[in-house]
Amino acid sequence: MAEALDSGGAVRTLVPARIDRLPWSRFHTRLVAALGVAWILDGLEITVASAVADTLTKPETLHLSSTAVGLIATVYLAGEVVGALVFGNLSDRLGRRKLFLITLGIYLLGSGLTAATLGNGAGWVAYLYVTRFIAGTGIGGEYAAINSAIDELIPARYRGRVDIAVNGTYWAGAIIGTLGTYILLNHWSLSLGWRLGFLIGPVLGLVILFVRRHLPESPRWQIMHGHARDAEQSIEEIEREVAATGVSLPRVDESRAMAVKPADRIGYLALTRVLFREYPQRAILGASLMISQSFLYNAIFFTYTLVLGKFYGVPSGSTPIYLIAFAVGNLAGPLTIGHFFDTIGRRRMIAGTYILSGVLLAISAVLFYAGVLNAITQTACWCVIFYFASAGASSAYLTVSEIFPLEVRAKAIAVFFAIAQCFAALGPVIYGALIGDGSHPLRLFLGYLLGAAVMIAGGVVAQLLAVDAEGRSLEDIALPLADTRREGTARAEGGGSPFST
Repeated sequence: MAEALDSGGAVRTLVPARIDRLPWSRFHTRLVAALGVAWILDGLEITVASAVADTLTKPETLHLSSTAVGLIATVYLAGEVVGALVFGNLSDRLGRRKLFLITLGIYLLGSGLTAATLGNGAGWVAYLYVTRFIAGTGIGGEYAAINSAIDELIPARYRGRVDIAVNGTYWAGAIIGTLGTYILLNHWSLSLGWRLGFLIGPVLGLVILFVRRHLPESPRWQIMHGHARDAEQSIEEIEREVAATGVSLPRVDESRAMAVKPADRIGYLALTRVLFREYPQRAILGASLMISQSFLYNAIFFTYTLVLGKFYGVPSGSTPIYLIAFAVGNLAGPLTIGHFFDTIGRRRMIAGTYILSGVLLAISAVLFYAGVLNAITQTACWCVIFYFASAGASSAYLTVSEIFPLEVRAKAIAVFFAIAQCFAALGPVIYGALIGDGSHPLRLFLGYLLGAAVMIAGGVVAQLLAVDAEGRSLEDIALPLADTRREGTARAEGGGSPFST
């Protein structure tokens, strides 16, 4: 229940406590299925684009140059960055529900239009780039809105494992994209097959769009933005659905009540103040985790086919088999060890997965340089390394989405995602140059050691700066800007709230 405390607009609320005390139910399963598909779609899109890259250079398709094909991925990633920043801001201003419907719709539009590329002239090539940019903006916006909504609607004791599992499903999308394009490109004409490949995601997205329409807005977002009556309706709707499963709802701890007074419009200026004035160490933590995992992933994932081909002589037609094995290893990690982030704890698990994956990469680098690996054992090494690295990478997104105040959460995710993508773009370039024609294994050996050092450094930062957020309410981890306790602190220091804009 939310009730007015004074004429200044402060409201007493138990909404966060009511969400966190809920047992797991069909509502939460439906929520995760409907929202978690964002990561599947991104993995699917990137895999499809990679799989059809060579096909698009054929005369019977678009007859693009290799450079033009490479630009497709660059444009898509640029769209993700722009989408994350734009829609992250809008998600904090307008609400999670509106944005996770809009961003999915934009993705459906962009990817559907890509499949409608009809010719290979300069105009159609430009059209292709525009549609990939649109699809990228939709997915980038999904990251900010989806991670915010999941964190705010999932009870605290489940938040870590759910976030990590959802983020890890990127690799389920990679598997779907690999199998789908393999079938389409080998059993349909190339001209039709690549277009159908870009329709796999929209078909899945259309189904999910209808499911999302029945999800409520985040009551946490509503109460912190002054929509007390709407927040009460949303939390009551959730409680009714949970109770309808036959479980009894635990008593709400009245001592968890909060007094909130929504702040004025909050933009990126407020986020900058939060990051550098109140949480500088958390900003360093978020940037370190996001940059290190993104650099490693892009370096290995976007060049793995080159390694298999140049050093082990694997024909390009056989690389999908190796990709599936690689993706399975990445998917298994978050699904099987994600719950330890809630039990053993964030600090130990984040630092452990980063450092362990870095050490394993260094060991595999030594084995590679010694010449004792073949294509199968090299892939097996990658599977083991990324079993742990994937859970660590997922925990980076979990970290940046839970350690900052609710009012700037989506923007924080967007900013760190954008920073990570900028550094990630360096990975394929550096490792592509190190691979070369496959005649200088020493260069790639040193490159692998560089990747290992980056991951280990990320783990060390986590050990020093990670927030022990397991089982804690989001409001305990980072006090919302709307919480009246901030005003009291500001008055005690002799000034106004540093977070109003």
